[in-house]
Amino acid sequence: MAATTYVCAISHVASVLGEDPDLLEAIVSTDDNLSYGSIVSVQTGREEYLTALTDQGIDELRDMLLSARVSVEEWHRFLEDFVGEPDIIARVKGQPLR
Repeated sequence: MAATTYVCAISHVASVLGEDPDLLEAIVSTDDNLSYGSIVSVQTGREEYLTALTDQGIDELRDMLLSARVSVEEWHRFLEDFVGEPDIIARVKGQPLR
């Protein structure tokens, strides 16, 4: 496997994928949702961190979201299973399914 030479911040990934940044942050906040090494914490200050993804992590996240959007019922089940924030779930459920 090639060495990782760069990562993308969640805010950038959200922009590229056309997703809600809070939704993506909630999904990747559990390390088990993507394969080991796909999620990277970048220290930006003494006690400040941001979450970033490798290319593999972006691909896994994209595939995960596409698979979850096969139906409204599957999408809502996915949100309940992978997003622990009720306000994010409510906001995302209110958006049209893409």
